[in-house]
Amino acid sequence: MTESTNRRLMEGSEAIAEAAIAAGCRFFSGYPMTPFTEVLECFARRLPEEGGACINAESELEAIGQAWGAAATGARAATGSTGQGLSLMQESMSEITRAEIPIVIFNMARGQGDYFQATRGGGHGDYRHIVLAPESVGEAVEITQLAFHLSDKWRHPVVIYGDYLIAHTAEAVSIEAIDFGELPDKDWAVDGSLGGTGRSRNVNPIGMEKGSKGIEPNRFWQKLVDKEDEIAAREERWEVEGAEDAELLIVAFGTLARFARAAIRDLRAEGLKVGLFRPISLWPFPKQALVDAAAGCRRVACLEQNAGQMIEDVQLSLLGSVPVTPIGGISTDPAGFGIGALLDSDRIASRARDAYHGKDVPKGVVA
Repeated sequence: MTESTNRRLMEGSEAIAEAAIAAGCRFFSGYPMTPFTEVLECFARRLPEEGGACINAESELEAIGQAWGAAATGARAATGSTGQGLSLMQESMSEITRAEIPIVIFNMARGQGDYFQATRGGGHGDYRHIVLAPESVGEAVEITQLAFHLSDKWRHPVVIYGDYLIAHTAEAVSIEAIDFGELPDKDWAVDGSLGGTGRSRNVNPIGMEKGSKGIEPNRFWQKLVDKEDEIAAREERWEVEGAEDAELLIVAFGTLARFARAAIRDLRAEGLKVGLFRPISLWPFPKQALVDAAAGCRRVACLEQNAGQMIEDVQLSLLGSVPVTPIGGISTDPAGFGIGALLDSDRIASRARDAYHGKDVPKGVVA
């Protein structure tokens, strides 16, 4: 992110909304659900001041439909919710992908139990979304702007996988527009004009084109497959720390990776050689980068705040070349916001220490 002296303290909800506006987002629709509610409130306050519009929809289904319509006109549009609300959006999310509509979807999740929902999709048909997982408010500012760029670049939905901590942690950040490079014209967008065939630009299940007579279904599906293959080859993002001499490599994403860093510092102080691999793009998952990072390790430890979801991508990447041990688990709190006992660097260090020495780590709920 561009360095600036124009920094101020912001909660993640506000910083995300400001970053989206800096990226040119001018339409947002959502339905309040904690911990997403404050994101919607920030858009509702700020978008009208910037000539945009924000709608408190009657439901999550309505919210994504409104954002879909705005994005189909070529506007930078977004919607969001938490995991339960995103469940209600899945049909539209799959149709939006098939229609090649660029849109950004915020998931302020309760913990990390929505990993499969985000990376596999819960709708119908063959599709994937680009999924980006920031670990901090500062990174969320950059990733939010990147999400709008990638969505326009590929005409593809992008999901930002946040959580309660991202939404409610306050950090000093600067909000400045980031230039990620040129983008193609949105000559596909619905604008009411007529094409050469007399047909107006329209939205349909197999894409949007001005005056298009349509595309043969097999060609269309091959086009989507080829596009997703290209995304997978070009848009992987990750971070590696301390893998050069690591005997144990911890794989963690999102805010949980911040707790892992603190645990790793303590373990290193004990003389244990532990490193960190953090996938920033959950899809496409950085497979080869993980293989390279784990090449000299005795073991990989998968740290995630769920019963074991990302571990499947870790195992598919490594293909048995390095043993993989789960050290995470279900971790929640009485309010159900996904905080829980696992968000403790001492507890993570204890579980990683056991994995380092080849001991069994308890599975299931971390209490």
